[in-house]
Amino acid sequence: MKNAVIGNNKQKANLIVLGAVPRLLYLLQQEASSTELKAECAVVLGSLAMGTENNVKSLLDCHIIPALLQGLLSPDLKFIEACLRCLRTIFTSPVTPEELLYADATVIPHLMALLSRSRYTQEYICQIFSHCCKGPDHQTILFNHGAVQNIAHLLTSLSYKVRMQALKCFSVLAFENPQVSMTLVNVLVDGELLPQIFVKMLQRDKPIEMQLTSAKCLTYMCRAGAIRTDDSCIVLKTLPCLVRMCSKERLLEERVEGAETLAYLIEPDVELQRIASITDHLIAMLADYFKYPSSVSAITDIKRLDHDLKHAHELRQAAFKLYASLGANDEDIRKKIIETENMMDRIVTGLSESSVKVRLAAVRCLHSLSRSVQQLRTSFQDHAVWKPLMKVLQNAPDEILVVASSMLCNLLLEFSPSKEPILESGAVELLCGLTQSENPALRVNGIWALMNMAFQAEQKIKADILRSLSTEQLFRLLSDSDLNVLMKTLGLLRNLLSTRPHIDKIMSTHGKQIMQAVTLILEGEHSIEVKEQTLCILANIADGTTAKELIMTNDDILQKIKYYMGHSHVKLQLAAMFCVSNLIWNEEEGSQERQDKLRDMGIVDILHKLSQSPDSNLCDKAKTALQQYLA
Repeated sequence: MKNAVIGNNKQKANLIVLGAVPRLLYLLQQEASSTELKAECAVVLGSLAMGTENNVKSLLDCHIIPALLQGLLSPDLKFIEACLRCLRTIFTSPVTPEELLYADATVIPHLMALLSRSRYTQEYICQIFSHCCKGPDHQTILFNHGAVQNIAHLLTSLSYKVRMQALKCFSVLAFENPQVSMTLVNVLVDGELLPQIFVKMLQRDKPIEMQLTSAKCLTYMCRAGAIRTDDSCIVLKTLPCLVRMCSKERLLEERVEGAETLAYLIEPDVELQRIASITDHLIAMLADYFKYPSSVSAITDIKRLDHDLKHAHELRQAAFKLYASLGANDEDIRKKIIETENMMDRIVTGLSESSVKVRLAAVRCLHSLSRSVQQLRTSFQDHAVWKPLMKVLQNAPDEILVVASSMLCNLLLEFSPSKEPILESGAVELLCGLTQSENPALRVNGIWALMNMAFQAEQKIKADILRSLSTEQLFRLLSDSDLNVLMKTLGLLRNLLSTRPHIDKIMSTHGKQIMQAVTLILEGEHSIEVKEQTLCILANIADGTTAKELIMTNDDILQKIKYYMGHSHVKLQLAAMFCVSNLIWNEEEGSQERQDKLRDMGIVDILHKLSQSPDSNLCDKAKTALQQYLA
């Protein structure tokens, strides 16, 4: 059987159909079977598992994993190794649920104990761990069972395969895990610290796979806060190694992994972004990711070419990701990226690719570049980026919507020339729709974009926003549990209520509800920032001609303004003072009655007190207000 199925998928499928698997598993578990027989059974099962994904599914359906795990309790090393080899093949298949490794709590400690038995147990067990460690829960289980101590010394093993699998283990254990990363920094192996061992493993004379994996370990430890971003092992070793992986001499998957890891390493750090952008002409090197496979690639290998053509989209995705990280903060780098040959066209094309991952990466890249005022006014305009973006926003998955709507916020800033055409293409309805999303990030972006849209806008646009959003939704957003949503909604209200005719117009139709909302927020348990924004809205209302009366006839609100003038927080005192100044300003009709009413309330006494304030800003504002009474 073994000789028939090796390398022959058709024969493997035939044997499975004929019912060989339950029979082999029966012999494997029989007390009476000799150790040689059991080992042979495990080898044949392992060979069947090497076939198609359907083969693996058939094996899983026959409960092969519990049977093999049971086999690990045998005293015989050859049998243990055969079971582990088969388990390794099954667990590395995408159809096998990782959870099967953790179902029985005795398995992990037993595997840790088997690590010392032979170089094969070491290689297979590390491979099983690195494939089955998905997310913080798995990391914690492995960490608590001593994974770090048990695997560290394998990095100096004589077997390359063992060193490599141990290294992969550390990369999955450290990923986004401060606890593991902080531990790794201080682990000694033969008198050397782990980071130093990783640095040795990413030297140019080491195999590419080893260089890449150790660069990942150092990257993940750095991102988890265990290594500083200005440490020489990051700046002089890890970063240059990852840039090397992006060159066109490397294989497709190496270039993809190199670029994605580098994007992750430099994402939060502007200094690393600057260094990367001037290392080995990286920005130009990434442009080659779009011309792949090029004539340079070894066309002699037809299988390779076929594989690369099928996976070329992964290269584009990786390039977009790295461009997004490079351009996250620095204006000069963004300019360089945009000036790279046909870059904007490539991104715009990326927005309509069939692969969701490429679309997402292209939107992220655009979003990163849209943080630049200059680019919004030039390149984004020349390429009418807003058109494909509006298309992306129609029924895209949430993760794309979040980034695309965030970018729309930037395109709707008042200085962006794209603002007009975006409005004409139905953006208001689209954004009002986002504010009703279950996802708080989408609610924030929807309301944020509306806030930018309303800034210094004409009356018609403001009326459109109010009509599409509806007052019910506006007030729902004002009681949203997400602080960002609340702040942006207040920002929207403040932008709607600016310039006198607009203030009076909106307050004449929605005054009652807006005053109610303001009262609720000022009475509620809210942060200083929220209350400050709310008082600024009141100050805007107080600046209206007819809108003023809504405050003057509302004693409750007047008392609140008085209360905040005497508050312990200067920001709130200043905001309350703006309200008062706008109400008592002399040149305006009815100012005398308003001044008298506020004097009777004791506002003038407070102004006198504030004119002695140690805060110069507050002191000046109080004196200016008092002059209105003297004039």
